[in-house]
Amino acid sequence: MPANLASTMTGAPASMRATTEPTSAEIEALSEFLSQHRRLFVLTGAGCSTESGIPDYRDLDGSWKRQRPVDYRPFLTEPVTRARYWARSLIGWRSFGLATANSAHQALAELERAGCINLLVTQNVDGLHQAAGSRNVIDLHGRLNRVICMTCRSSSSRDPWQQYLERLNPTWATMTARTAPDGDADLDRLDFSGFVVPDCPRCGGIVKPDIVFFGENVPPWRHTQASAALAKSDAMLVVGSSLMVHSGYRYALGASRLSKPIAAVNLGRTRADHLLEFKVEAAAGMTLAAALADR
Repeated sequence: MPANLASTMTGAPASMRATTEPTSAEIEALSEFLSQHRRLFVLTGAGCSTESGIPDYRDLDGSWKRQRPVDYRPFLTEPVTRARYWARSLIGWRSFGLATANSAHQALAELERAGCINLLVTQNVDGLHQAAGSRNVIDLHGRLNRVICMTCRSSSSRDPWQQYLERLNPTWATMTARTAPDGDADLDRLDFSGFVVPDCPRCGGIVKPDIVFFGENVPPWRHTQASAALAKSDAMLVVGSSLMVHSGYRYALGASRLSKPIAAVNLGRTRADHLLEFKVEAAAGMTLAAALADR
């Protein structure tokens, strides 16, 4: 198959198409791919959750749409950076925490129930795959619905922490702003020095969302388990990820080294386009649902 089935079918780059709907030929090709490969290694990214109202990071060329998320080291060492993060997250969590699974999550859960998914690895931190019913999931970058102390390593649900932040910052708690990826909000030109970030109630340490920040390493056990599952899989399916971040791209490289076919459903360019057997440049939810119905 051509490396970009969408471009071949339309005669122009899929990113130039006026619709995010897949063509019948694309649906047929994806359905055939799913039928031929019964043990899939699935990697999902932000494009899998956009239909749930959670924004993604990158445009069709794989470039940042907005300012890059906070880095790990500044969060730990700069109190103002930490205050800025938690102020934005305080507001963004209200909508992020209410997001529900969409047809992409549901289709992948259906594939798992049919025994077609060896492992699903997600770069998302929203927990929507599990909400849709998927059970064999690795949250590569953690989960935003939990917080963890960087000193005593105690962890807890996000909700009590959210309530604590709101009590300490009542003025901020009433603000509204445009939702941004990873459960924060776009707040610009504000003075964050007055935002109160509490310490860990157990040891006084720094509390962080239980997610992997930029500049922070993915826990080794997650990569070990994912790599083992990839080796036992028949093929790899990428859903809603540009693979621009190495933590996801390395699995495409691994699949290629193992001579396992790779297909992608993603709007726009991916870092692994040269490795793909084919790509459908259309919305993930309607594409996966149509492909399953066509099997």
